[in-house]
Amino acid sequence: MLEHLKYLHFHNDIRPGERFFWYSTTGWMMWNFTVGALLAGATIVLYDGSPGFPNMNVLWELAEKTKVTHFGTSAPFLVSCMKAGISPKTDFDLSHLRSIGSTGSPLPPEAFGWVYENIKPDVWLSSMAGGTDVCTAWVGGNPQLPVYQGEIQCRCLGCAMESWDEAGLSVPPGEVGEMVVTKPMPSMPVFFWGDTDGAKYRASYFEHYPGVWRHGDWIQITERDSLVILGRSDATLNRQGVRIGTAEIYRALDQIPELKDTLIINLERPDGSDWMPLFVALSPGHSLTDEIKTKIKTALRTAYSPRHVPDDILEIPDVPYTISGKKMETPVKKILQRKPLNKAYNRDSMRNPESMEFFIRMAENLVD
Repeated sequence: MLEHLKYLHFHNDIRPGERFFWYSTTGWMMWNFTVGALLAGATIVLYDGSPGFPNMNVLWELAEKTKVTHFGTSAPFLVSCMKAGISPKTDFDLSHLRSIGSTGSPLPPEAFGWVYENIKPDVWLSSMAGGTDVCTAWVGGNPQLPVYQGEIQCRCLGCAMESWDEAGLSVPPGEVGEMVVTKPMPSMPVFFWGDTDGAKYRASYFEHYPGVWRHGDWIQITERDSLVILGRSDATLNRQGVRIGTAEIYRALDQIPELKDTLIINLERPDGSDWMPLFVALSPGHSLTDEIKTKIKTALRTAYSPRHVPDDILEIPDVPYTISGKKMETPVKKILQRKPLNKAYNRDSMRNPESMEFFIRMAENLVD
């Protein structure tokens, strides 16, 4: 409750009498955050239904009807709106809307531009990132700071968060490192259920840097103390000695309208070589043609480098997601490495567990 009061009052700037909405399932920590808005004297708005049915405008229509002050959602939802080409400001009265919150995964710079061009030019776009395990945010909004495209505004109050290299040293501003939290926060878990000797708990957070919480995200702290998250560090693509954040790949591919969604992993082979497949779910009416494959390769080579180009591009029915809206790169990698399925992923933590069937079948037929 202390963490929620801190974030909702100071970082989200929720005031008594305002209306707060965050599209979430009850299994995601943002449901707790939504209920927490009552502590700030706000009225909460709930929606029961799909955010994309009957079309991508359904939640913006809700925002108009209920006069939402703070509209919260996930980064994939905003990207989907951008890809759908909608312009809510044209169709709805959003004059009462003061902030848009985004979390779940990194929000690409292009989605920032879409928000200001198509929702409201003076809205406050507040991107945040945290963890279900702490049920709060490490980094997030600040109503007293400017918003920079593709960046999170600041570290949260009371969060001793730094970016470290492999040796456990802080990296200079502008460089990418492991996100660590060097001092305790009120809502950090102290044990796992059923983990009687604490081994699983220590391995999850404190094994990499003894005694220091490693969250598992690649993060860049800029010279102005804003932040950029580049994806999960355990899902980093180690490509020919160069580390590539998966968020870089997704940012380039978000610009291709034929792609509904994408997932990329890198599998290391025993001989030291690697295989980097890109899995793509296509937009309705499209199939994976050579033309689309060429467009994908060109986009990645142009935006970044030849190392970013995948070895294979494979079509899948759906990209697997956690309930909290995170792509499951590492579990897919473990499945394709033929790790025991009960160790590779947890069906109960997934939004679409049936999406894993493709990768399970693929692993059975994969040649070493």
